[in-house]
Amino acid sequence: MKVILLADVKSVGKKGETVTVADGYGRNVLIAKKLGVEATAQNMNNLKLQKAHEDKVAKEQYEAAVAFGEELKTKQIVVTIKIGEGGKIFGSVSTKEIAAAAKQQLGYDLDKKKMQLPNPIKNLGTTMVPIKLHPKVTSELKVIVKEA
Repeated sequence: MKVILLADVKSVGKKGETVTVADGYGRNVLIAKKLGVEATAQNMNNLKLQKAHEDKVAKEQYEAAVAFGEELKTKQIVVTIKIGEGGKIFGSVSTKEIAAAAKQQLGYDLDKKKMQLPNPIKNLGTTMVPIKLHPKVTSELKVIVKEA
């Protein structure tokens, strides 16, 4: 029996795949638990249309991420930090402060978890912070750290 999987099934296949299984397993387990549907011509056509739609949506998301990444490269944010005697900095600038400054200064809602800052910024000056916008798109934001 041919079945189109609606979800990942361990040791059978991934979502969207068409697999051949025993009749009893297909009817009593996969179809009964809504893990798959029988691979009829109509269901195969629906799967093809659904995959085409998913590909289109993924392409649109990728293009939007590329456009936003290009826009982000031209922007900069300024973060202020307190400085003590002898130019010693109190604390550091982490991704949380960078995300808050981007929201306040640019109006962008950037996810602090997507920023790939290996260590918090502990010095004055300009730093380029890489931000992962999409699995295939990484952009940079210029962060200027100044004395408060």
